[in-house]
Amino acid sequence: MRDLGAGFGYLVKGQRWVGRHGRWFGIGLLPGLITLVLYTGALVGLAYGADDLVSWATPFAADWSSPWQGLFRGFLTALLWVFGLFLAVITFTAVTLLVGQPFYESLSEAVDHAEGGEVPRSGLPLWRELWISARDSLRIVIRVALYGVLLFALGFVPVVGQTVVPVLGFCVTGFFLAEELTAVALQRRRVEFRERLALLRGRRLLTLGFGVPLALAFLVPFVAVLLMPGAVAGATLLVRDLAQDREEEAEEPGHRAPDQPPYAAPDPHAHPRAGQDPYTTRRQVPPAAPYRTGKDEARS
Repeated sequence: MRDLGAGFGYLVKGQRWVGRHGRWFGIGLLPGLITLVLYTGALVGLAYGADDLVSWATPFAADWSSPWQGLFRGFLTALLWVFGLFLAVITFTAVTLLVGQPFYESLSEAVDHAEGGEVPRSGLPLWRELWISARDSLRIVIRVALYGVLLFALGFVPVVGQTVVPVLGFCVTGFFLAEELTAVALQRRRVEFRERLALLRGRRLLTLGFGVPLALAFLVPFVAVLLMPGAVAGATLLVRDLAQDREEEAEEPGHRAPDQPPYAAPDPHAHPRAGQDPYTTRRQVPPAAPYRTGKDEARS
């Protein structure tokens, strides 16, 4: 349970960091404000056009008598708007990170620089980083949507659906929210998507302690905008410790890197190279010639 508190501590440290560096707080607000304006316009447009969209999609209800037609289409209109709001909540962070990729990458580098040590850089061009970020964000959204459908179905189970399922929903949202935020710093360290997931699963409570409070706070869009710069800074601080643990684990005796192939015995039928034993991995070095003195040469 200590990791839960430590995860929340990284979130607090990140907010304090941007509070002490007001310039980066202002820079980090810009992408969130842009995304908030776009999402607000989309939701307002959906609210005004949802009636027409539902009427177009349900021509079979045109001849229904009152009040059934109004109740049916009104329910579908509300459901459509709620679904749009749900999509906005689960995709807000991904879109904000995509819009603000250069800003947040610079913010993450500034945190690494201020904390000392090496400042990793991916070395990739901007278009390549945007492509990777968009691709990985789509993977996250698909996973969240699948979990959302499953949890929505479980929500109809009596008692469990009203108690356990909401908690699980926030845990799932918090985990993937933490993955999206830590991706900024991990992508600079050239850590791929699947390896990032494995790294965070290895410290699941730490990840949830960081992500779940953010998931609760991000239910209010304007609060999400204000917390986003500090969330990126806190995620970078969290990644620094995770990367250090990863390096220490890699240095342990007998540890094999994930991308390092296991030992494979050489093919005994393969023609060996000169000076190499086909049944071992060590090159056989021929013995050195004995040292000969001048007297030995004279005798010969």
